[in-house]
Amino acid sequence: MIAYIDIVSGISGDMFLAALIDAGFSAKKLLDELKKLNINFDMEVKREGDVIKGTSLYVYSRDDKRRDLNDILSIIEDSDLSENVKERAKKLFTDIANAEAKIHGIDVEQVHFHELGGVDTIVDIVGSLIALEGLGISKIYSSPVKVGRGIVECMHGKLPVPAPATLELLKGKPIEFTDIDTEITTPTGAA
Repeated sequence: MIAYIDIVSGISGDMFLAALIDAGFSAKKLLDELKKLNINFDMEVKREGDVIKGTSLYVYSRDDKRRDLNDILSIIEDSDLSENVKERAKKLFTDIANAEAKIHGIDVEQVHFHELGGVDTIVDIVGSLIALEGLGISKIYSSPVKVGRGIVECMHGKLPVPAPATLELLKGKPIEFTDIDTEITTPTGAA
């Protein structure tokens, strides 16, 4: 099965995962699968919105560890998730690490994920792959990815929007700049 994503207001990991739940993947099944990662978190799924209802996903971490690529790859590899999900998750995290390394001019082994190493990012990426597999989606097409503008504050300090890692991950993909003064596409969403 294929999916088409109309990225009218950017994309982030939690937005994409919430959309997959909205598309029919069971939040209970998602939580059952994510428990195989052996990380401490709680997850809340809500239907929200005034005019148009949509699903929102909130991940609450019970640990504040920041991880490097090898830590994250070990968590994924040591899990009982399907081999397909494990391989795709490891590839996405490696892609993000390579983008961060290139932007910061360091070796990939030196990349510390800061915001991207948190439990919520692991849940967003691995959860999205679990849901895609569960829904039988093997190919994704999308509209051009919308990106905002301005400045975003992060662990590295102030960065331009779109963040350099986001642009690196989207290299070769169609993007559209907007006049929205905030980050609307995150590195996790871009991955």
